[in-house]
Amino acid sequence: MAEVKLHPDWLAAIGGEFEQPYMADLKAFLAAERAKGKRIYPRPRDWFAALDATPPQEVRVVILGQDPYHGPGQAHGLCFSVQPGVRTPPSLVNIYKEMQSDLGIPPARHGYLKSWADQGVLLLNNCLTVEAGMAASHQGKGWERFTDAAVAAVAADPAPKVFILWGSHAQRKAANVPALGPGTPHLILRAPHPSPLSAHNGFFGSRPFSQANDFLTANGRGAIDWRLPETPETAAT
Repeated sequence: MAEVKLHPDWLAAIGGEFEQPYMADLKAFLAAERAKGKRIYPRPRDWFAALDATPPQEVRVVILGQDPYHGPGQAHGLCFSVQPGVRTPPSLVNIYKEMQSDLGIPPARHGYLKSWADQGVLLLNNCLTVEAGMAASHQGKGWERFTDAAVAAVAADPAPKVFILWGSHAQRKAANVPALGPGTPHLILRAPHPSPLSAHNGFFGSRPFSQANDFLTANGRGAIDWRLPETPETAAT
């Protein structure tokens, strides 16, 4: 994993995970897959992009995804986000619809969510890699344990945060973190996944964006500006 970078504050918080046997096994698995000629998304330099974009002490909101997008040119390390110039995926279209209903913000013309990450929204997938065209192909290889450690480190910090848990995968992941149990200082928002298959079962109308901002403001942490820039930043090449 020498090709990737990780913010030094995250290294201080969870760097010990890289010394664990499961990470050696994960590294070997990824190397073997690439040696077979399999295409893996996102590119290696973006595997830890969510953590690099949002240092632990700056996290105000956590949104948990499942896997990176597995189509060409989509994934760049932030859950639900796609690179500039890529068509907005259906789940993100529904997120924009709910944001418009909740806050009156018109849907963006792109799906690049880096401005959220820059404001302290940790956009973290459960698994940080996937084989091209093969959803969930890297589940159970070790990423879940690593991202569990990241979520636990954020939750252990008592500064109030909002955890937005869309769908059963995100909710099960949070259930494994003791600091998100009874007595937590954080706000936990649960709703169905924004996928077209489930969004009409309670995602629409859940108002996560206004609830998050109300909580953050009440706790002196400042509201997130959920509006996205009219023109997305240019992705690093």
